[in-house]
Amino acid sequence: MPYSPETLAQTILDSFDDYRRQFRDITEGARTRFEQARWNDIQDASTQRINLYEECVHNTADTLRANAEVSGIMDAERWPAIRQAYIPLIDQRFDDELAETWFNSIFCALHHHDQISDRTMFVHSSRPLTRPPSRIALTRGFISDGSLDALVRQIQDEYAFDAPWADPDADRHMIVEKLRQGLPDWAQQDRGLTLELVQSVFYRNKGAYLVGRVLSQGEQWPFVLPLVHREHEGIAVDTLITDESEVSIIFSFTRSYFMVDAPVPSEMVAFLKRLLPGKHIAELYTAIGFYKQGKSEFYRALIDHLANSDDRFIMAPGVRGMVMSVFTLPGFNTVFKIIKDRFAPSKNIDRATVIDKYRLVKRHDRVGRMADTQEFADFRFPRERFDPECLAELLEVAPSTVVEEGDTILIRHCWTERRMTPLNIYLEHASESQTREALFDYGQSIKELAAANIFPGDMLLKNFGVTRHGRVVFYDYDEISYLTEVNFRHIPEPMYPEQELSSEPWYSVGPNDVFPEEFPVFLFADIGHRRLFASMHGDLFDADYWKGLQARIQAGQVLDVYPYRRQRMEA
Repeated sequence: MPYSPETLAQTILDSFDDYRRQFRDITEGARTRFEQARWNDIQDASTQRINLYEECVHNTADTLRANAEVSGIMDAERWPAIRQAYIPLIDQRFDDELAETWFNSIFCALHHHDQISDRTMFVHSSRPLTRPPSRIALTRGFISDGSLDALVRQIQDEYAFDAPWADPDADRHMIVEKLRQGLPDWAQQDRGLTLELVQSVFYRNKGAYLVGRVLSQGEQWPFVLPLVHREHEGIAVDTLITDESEVSIIFSFTRSYFMVDAPVPSEMVAFLKRLLPGKHIAELYTAIGFYKQGKSEFYRALIDHLANSDDRFIMAPGVRGMVMSVFTLPGFNTVFKIIKDRFAPSKNIDRATVIDKYRLVKRHDRVGRMADTQEFADFRFPRERFDPECLAELLEVAPSTVVEEGDTILIRHCWTERRMTPLNIYLEHASESQTREALFDYGQSIKELAAANIFPGDMLLKNFGVTRHGRVVFYDYDEISYLTEVNFRHIPEPMYPEQELSSEPWYSVGPNDVFPEEFPVFLFADIGHRRLFASMHGDLFDADYWKGLQARIQAGQVLDVYPYRRQRMEA
């Protein structure tokens, strides 16, 4: 006799609880790793936590399949009853929205995507739009008695670590000066001025962050204190950030996910949304490590957009890719990327390699220079939502991925990324100052990728985008590799003049060989851009620069990359 829907619902929820326990264990270890400056362990833990979700889903699906003959779990017609039995089990939970997404993941691991519906899983959430607040305190408040110095001292006392503060007096002086610069005079004199900080510390890479806001007379400002652990010295406040756009960059879609304890995820996201109203909740869930919930929220936003607009898919602006075909919805700030069936002859890779590259980016330490991606299977859209030229091109270049099903278009496999302005297009319309800033940041992005042990491979301008905050970000991953896998070489001197004039190189070239001296001509057709870039980042054209980075990474160093402008004032 098949298991009851209630039994199967409880089994699915039990597996979710096991996943959540492991997720919390990894997350809660972030404090100790930061206090002990275990930088390599931090990177390992980040990858482990990202992989954890799929591993737990896979294990749960395998267990359910093993008992399928008894449980009847493989019969999709049983799932509406299982879904109905699941709802009351999660109604009183503080992570109920995550539990719904987990249910969806288990269903998708066991059944074909054409069986997905609101009967069998939670395409739309069953959670109420508004809910009473939990009794778990998310934040703690610090109220000024007229002295900013005393206010900051309270924070230092409350957020002490097992490692000592390196110079708490200097930190306090800097924070007070930054507050005086960033707040209007009337707020500084407000004896009721309040600092509201999330109780949990946010950890990522080599940094820790106190995140909150300043409140005064109905106004608010973000308040973020990045902390660094200087080995043999102690923990120090690196700067204070009260600018919303700067805080938005810290929570960017280009960065690795924070490790932060969030017992009530929806309340954490709601608080961050108040700080960063321009961020979609999908990005905020993703930023705090719940990337599958971010994926669910993204999908719901997409279907809501399609239901409430006449937007049609078009090909994304920019040079057509040799490996990927990219299309977009003009009113939805996302691009959709699919792998072509045939690559340009110069691309010596296959489909499986491309998929591996994109998944590597998901797991790797992203320091703000690679766009996060979400991988989807079996998207179905009405044919009428495609511009005819866009659909014709997709059907031509990727017929195994883009399939016509009557009035429906099936996208078998794709990635989504935040839409950006391709750097080459941006420069066509940029002012002189914008050009200088963009080219400087382009070089910085290459250097920061290298510091994270990533070599982009194809560094052409068209493979980088400019975000709404003016940051340059890499987004084309089919040729990336670990920096330590690349053999950087100087071009050998020719033995006689005829060699240098030859159309073929006079020296052997291995598959992983890269000659940085070739970069200027390869990257810049515009001689002005080439010279300007060389004046700012000429070291990138020297093989010794790259070899030096490789040596530091191979020695186990985790290089510093800061997700904000470092403008700490001296005491």
